[in-house]
Amino acid sequence: MHSEILKPVVALIAWSLVMLLWMLATRLPAMKASGIDMATLVGTKAADADRGLPPKIQWIAHNHNHLTEQPTLFYAVCGVIALTGTGDGFNAWIAWAYVGFRVAHSIWQATVNKVSVRFALFLGSSLALVALTLHAAIAVFR
Repeated sequence: MHSEILKPVVALIAWSLVMLLWMLATRLPAMKASGIDMATLVGTKAADADRGLPPKIQWIAHNHNHLTEQPTLFYAVCGVIALTGTGDGFNAWIAWAYVGFRVAHSIWQATVNKVSVRFALFLGSSLALVALTLHAAIAVFR
């Protein structure tokens, strides 16, 4: 039997891949439309694309990057919680809340991107991550 907390972990990984596909489906055509030839690019960085592509295209790429930042802590803490046998019940619900906030954050950032709402969604996910970390610490250090 596996820990229930692993389900939201897999869900967020799957969502990150959805955002990757969305990014590719919008960014590659935008690059072509902007006259950017990937075959000639050498040593560029993501910020270079910000100057040459429309902001709405970049919002999706920025969100994909965000999904490779803080969620790495989520994956680690969920692994600790699963290993300590405390990944069912309330901790699983908190993990699902984290995923819900991150998915909502992605959709908001990729479409509307009003920062005040985006920050509120980020704050919600961060509070869920703090709660999971506290619960992991209790499980490990008790």
